[in-house]
Amino acid sequence: MLSNLTDSMQRERLEELDKRHLIHPWVDLGAVRAQKPLIIDHAEGVHVYDADGHRMIDGMGGMWCVNVGYGRDEIAEAMARQAKRMCYYSPFSKNATEPAIEFAHRIAKYAPGDLNRVFFTTGGSTAVDSAVRFIHFYFSFVGEKNRRHVISREQAYHGSTFLTATLSGKPADKPHMRFADDIVHHLPAPNPYRRPKGMSLEAFGDQCVADLENKILALGPENVACFIAEPLLASGGVIVPPPGYQRRTWEVCRRYGVLYISDEVVTGFGRLGHVFASEPVFNIVPDVITAAKGLTSGYVPLGAFLVSDALYNKMLDTAGEGQMFSNGFTYSAHPVACAAGLAALDILEREDICGHVRRWGPYFHEELTKLSDLELVGDVRGSHFMVCVECVSDREAKTPCPAEWNVAKRVFERCRERGLMIRPMGNLIVLSPPLIITKSEIDETVAAMRGAILSVQDDLVREGLWEGTGRGR
Repeated sequence: MLSNLTDSMQRERLEELDKRHLIHPWVDLGAVRAQKPLIIDHAEGVHVYDADGHRMIDGMGGMWCVNVGYGRDEIAEAMARQAKRMCYYSPFSKNATEPAIEFAHRIAKYAPGDLNRVFFTTGGSTAVDSAVRFIHFYFSFVGEKNRRHVISREQAYHGSTFLTATLSGKPADKPHMRFADDIVHHLPAPNPYRRPKGMSLEAFGDQCVADLENKILALGPENVACFIAEPLLASGGVIVPPPGYQRRTWEVCRRYGVLYISDEVVTGFGRLGHVFASEPVFNIVPDVITAAKGLTSGYVPLGAFLVSDALYNKMLDTAGEGQMFSNGFTYSAHPVACAAGLAALDILEREDICGHVRRWGPYFHEELTKLSDLELVGDVRGSHFMVCVECVSDREAKTPCPAEWNVAKRVFERCRERGLMIRPMGNLIVLSPPLIITKSEIDETVAAMRGAILSVQDDLVREGLWEGTGRGR
């Protein structure tokens, strides 16, 4: 604990200043005045510590991003060295820095196919935003100016800029906001758990692929620029599409000249056991890949999109004379961020963290799947170190728990008491721990989850909100 946080007066001061000045992302505005902030004081390995010194496994991995774990001096020192040498220089036009050049080179070595060109941004939202803008620019450049429409999916999450918020398909994020609805279209979420009753998984997969093809045909293939897809829909509840879905939708896009963006902001840099999962896991070579999160392991903001030589090279030399892709940010390719990324990638490689994920990720998923014996648990889904537990009030009907039950928030509090941080989202509980988590820490995580859910089940019964049998003890 930091010594200044042990003083109750200082604690109260920070809590009051938080309420008065700090606007939190995705905060319940009705609870802002009443709730105290959870002040996280320090972290090490897979653990975070609150201001009371209470140690918790960070089952959230920050926000899907602290892949190599907390307290990595190597990354902090790389950032400090670069900041002392040169903290910043403009990346515009032909200006460049050594860390940006080297990091782009290192990333491209892991990319599938000919995705050799890297455009650095400031995070996942700006990476996706920039990728779509690039595709719009490209089609205009090559004379297909009608290709403006973008196809996404319900329950997708692609960011919170104006364009990427439009691409996102989570209904809870839509109230009071305005969007670019004239060019963005959403397909039904490819969620096998929510498929029509009696429909086989194979038939559901066929339907999901047909949804894409039918939308392209309805809009006119000549009008569709791209399809954007997270390999697994992360913030939408770790939705795992039916087997073969990624490859088959990629083939549909190829058939109609529609470009394919694989949004690997979450799945990239080890979370599924590979630096990029698109080809080794899902057997696709997309036209564009977006990345962020694990790019620097959360030590400093950075995002990127990678694009194929096949697209980029068409616009170079005499063809591109006098033309300019007018997109970028003051902090694109920031040298300190790129130095952090290089150090994080060094750790990923040296410690074979992707291999560790491939070895222990299935165990993490399998052990959490055992929570399905609890009456409140309707579905446990995911892959490797990204898993979602969905709570339902009726397992047979798959009825989501009523919002007023605050089930995920209740589980969050019970987990915290048991030394585990999770991400609560309505009736969904998401886990995405640092990729260095060990078997014993996995077991501790699963035990905390089981105890927390059982405790919440008891609370709901005691409060008369739900009739339970206590099954799963």
